[in-house]
Amino acid sequence: MKGELMIRNKARLVAQGYTQEEGIDYDEVFAPVARIKAIRLFLAYASFKDFVVYQMDVKSAFLYGMIEEEVFVCQSPGFEDSEGFEDSDFPNRVYKVEKALYGLHQAPRAWYETLLTYLLDNGFQRGKIDKTLFIKSSIGELTFFLGLQVKQKKDGIFIGQDKYVSEIFQKFGFTEVKTTSTPMETKNPLLKDEDGKEVVFKWYRVNPKVSHLHAVKMIFRYLKGQPKLGLWYPKDSPFDLVAYTDSDDAGASLDRKSRT
Repeated sequence: MKGELMIRNKARLVAQGYTQEEGIDYDEVFAPVARIKAIRLFLAYASFKDFVVYQMDVKSAFLYGMIEEEVFVCQSPGFEDSEGFEDSDFPNRVYKVEKALYGLHQAPRAWYETLLTYLLDNGFQRGKIDKTLFIKSSIGELTFFLGLQVKQKKDGIFIGQDKYVSEIFQKFGFTEVKTTSTPMETKNPLLKDEDGKEVVFKWYRVNPKVSHLHAVKMIFRYLKGQPKLGLWYPKDSPFDLVAYTDSDDAGASLDRKSRT
């Protein structure tokens, strides 16, 4: 007797957030989001202070956020009662939502508030300037975050993106391209090129021309030749802010404005 292979598909209940009304179904929806520049600054400071940075991850984070508003969700197709049968006797029953669902406007905010409460109750300190920064040891040494590869060494911290670059090459078939020493042509500035030949527009949110695709390919060729470039934060360097600036006169090719 041959056994049969059972295929199980995973389903996820998603709320139709576009039906929510502001002021009734939700109020505040803003949630702070960590930015790459904040992560770079944090890693530089960690290197300066000789910290070891750890990381953790939360799967299905939005589903753990507790919501304050009273939200009800209609039955989805295939709704079942506690015994696994479709509840045809009560077609007007609804869910009363206690935790956030994907699709709700307040889901990001609810998750941030839930995480904030937990971290503060467990001895973490929140940054006064960047509200997404909480300081305390965690679980697992930090090696990968927001597309950045982080290598913590005895004499400093190095961050790069060669893994991400390699994945991009594989995705778009650029593994065998020739290399170039610069990411952009300096003598031929990029223009709108409204009369230029168009490319397959379904790939993009805008309508680029062949000249723009050529510029993107040149960036790929540059990355191909410099896959290991990154930022190095040595532990023995002073933690001082150093900035560089440059400007030109009427250098913008489209409107002849000055650039800084």
